[in-house]
Amino acid sequence: MAAIVSVTDLTKTYDGGFQALKGVSLDISEGEILALLGPNGAGKTTLISAICGMITPSSGKISVGGHDIIDDYRAARRLIGLVPQEINLEPFEKVINTVRFTRGLFGKPRDDAYLEKILRQLSLWDKKDAPIKELSGGMKRRVLIAKALSHEPRVLFLDEPTAGVDVELRKDMWEIVEGLRADGVTIILTTHYIEEAEAIADRVGVITNGEILLVRPKDELIQQMGKKELWIELPDAIASVPVALESFDLRLEQDGTRLIYAYDTASERTGITKLLSTLSDEGITLRDVSTRQSSLEDIFVGLVGENA
Repeated sequence: MAAIVSVTDLTKTYDGGFQALKGVSLDISEGEILALLGPNGAGKTTLISAICGMITPSSGKISVGGHDIIDDYRAARRLIGLVPQEINLEPFEKVINTVRFTRGLFGKPRDDAYLEKILRQLSLWDKKDAPIKELSGGMKRRVLIAKALSHEPRVLFLDEPTAGVDVELRKDMWEIVEGLRADGVTIILTTHYIEEAEAIADRVGVITNGEILLVRPKDELIQQMGKKELWIELPDAIASVPVALESFDLRLEQDGTRLIYAYDTASERTGITKLLSTLSDEGITLRDVSTRQSSLEDIFVGLVGENA
């Protein structure tokens, strides 16, 4: 599938010498959901700001829908919707006027039916005539989402869109995301709720210290880099791992009633058969055996830790 967003050798160095982006290259396919993960200060917001034309890169190229973000700024920016982290709204303006104004800024003709649809999806329709200053923090974030969607963008950036919001808004947000995906909208998401990325993303990118560590299909990433754990529940607690089992690199948890063995599913031999045989030889009986797949969060923490 063709790339709707293309970033090539992008760098950004701020006054004072801090290099926020270090040669970032990234292609984002039309209609996909990309989750961009990274610790605070990794460069996520700087990258999004550069693609959206809010900051000027030090070097490199960015195109959106084939339009260069600098040479053809207006055409590129019309394709982009952005839900920023910060809430920055005109406090005395009505909700409906705020959303209408944003749609007009992008040269779109008035379409009250479309705006009503968006406001209803975000549970904002009954607040359409309320001044922004009368809204709660969660409602204001809903307005940001409505503004980002007002001009019917083909690329939507969600920069920590559900940070600090209520469960209801989070549910509404992901329902809208699923609808946009069905319409072929490309979505780039940054979040600290890694379980959300794991649930909805097609691909996952990990960025730290201004560099992209990897971009992989989510399922492939979990399969190739994830580990499985064998959880062995014991009916009676043991004080320590028996000497005969030390070669298996077991962890003893749950006050001595659980042994945990990590293994690579891609390996030709996992060692499980030998482990269970050795447990039997040592006279250790089992109450239950189960497996656990590494989550996206486990993988993310490991990658960032290795590159800290």
